[in-house]
Amino acid sequence: MTVFEAAVAPGETPPPDAVAPRDSSADAPTSVARLNATIRDFVARWNTVWVEGEITSWNVRAGNVFARLKDTRSDAQISIRIWSSVRARIPNDLGVGDHVVAAVKSDYFVKSGDFSFAVSAMKHVGLGDQLERLEKLRAQLRQEGLFDAARKKRLPFLPHVIGLITGERSDAEKDVHRNAELRWPQVRFRTEYAAVQGDRCVPDTLAALARLDADPEVDVIIIARGGGDPQTLLGFSDERLVRAVAAASTPIVSAIGHENDHPLLDDVADLRASTPTDAAKRVVPDVSEQRALIAQLRSRSTMRLTQRLQHDIAQLEQLRSRPALRSPDPIIDGRAQELWLLQSRGRDALTRRVDAAGRETSELRASLRALSPAATLARGYAIAHLDGGVILRDAADAPAGAALTITVDRGSLAARSEGEIAEGR
Repeated sequence: MTVFEAAVAPGETPPPDAVAPRDSSADAPTSVARLNATIRDFVARWNTVWVEGEITSWNVRAGNVFARLKDTRSDAQISIRIWSSVRARIPNDLGVGDHVVAAVKSDYFVKSGDFSFAVSAMKHVGLGDQLERLEKLRAQLRQEGLFDAARKKRLPFLPHVIGLITGERSDAEKDVHRNAELRWPQVRFRTEYAAVQGDRCVPDTLAALARLDADPEVDVIIIARGGGDPQTLLGFSDERLVRAVAAASTPIVSAIGHENDHPLLDDVADLRASTPTDAAKRVVPDVSEQRALIAQLRSRSTMRLTQRLQHDIAQLEQLRSRPALRSPDPIIDGRAQELWLLQSRGRDALTRRVDAAGRETSELRASLRALSPAATLARGYAIAHLDGGVILRDAADAPAGAALTITVDRGSLAARSEGEIAEGR
């Protein structure tokens, strides 16, 4: 009995062209085409069944969908295909993470030997458990402020050492190294290998992050992984890893998957790169661009300096061409004439003032002399003083025997009064 005959339900007969033991041997093996045809005919007898699961991948090609459906309670998965004619009849918002029920029928491709299930109907049940948990965690972390742009650290312009966390001998490692070295040949890496999927993903990545973050020479850390379906990227949405990245003191770049992949690590990292190649381009500058920029700045500086010198030279030429600097003698002569006139006017004014003051002084002197007691004494008059220098104006003030001092034009005399002389005597 063949394996296909053994799998046939009681009362049923195997396909007439099924491969039988007598039809194949080491000396006369059957063909691959016949074996595949046998499998196809056997699988084609299975009926359509309704199955429940969570969509873990969803790829559209030429209007058809190639996807995977995961059991909600275990890791069991199946491949499903939705042809364009069926896709037009199912909800158009289906995608990764959706919890669905689908009517599937087994389908075996003879040419490629691929086994999958063709979907004839599909409908929503609700968000997948994993997606629902991730969305709740995303909302919680956003509320705590872990996604705020204000808390994100700026990347250094030119890091001395780049820390890299990735899978060992992975394409992501090669992409980061190759593109970074093309942009800046002297770039240095410190690489920590970690499992990028499965149970070891989170503890390995946490340990690698702790080592690189504690290294004072590491200026920036890249966590890189190639593309993958959301199921394999779940480790990069783990709450422990996300919080460790948020608490790190070194700037961290997330380069997980491709543009459509979006684990929580992308939201909390200081910079999200769409691919490992993009991360390398964002972390290190392009040496050719920097050289071109330096050349441009040097050219602009030279041009500005040349313009400034030419402007200053033109200003000096303008100043030299002015009459005052080209032939200053007429200006000096004119100013000398003005100075001589001012000096002459000053001398005349001073002379007039001195003469007027001399005349005024002479007049005052004449008036003073006319009013001076000395002039009166010179005419023969005398002044009599009592003791104490009091001028005698009344004869009654000098009784007989009173001492007097007589002042004349030339000197003074001592005298004694004989009393008042009677009138007429």
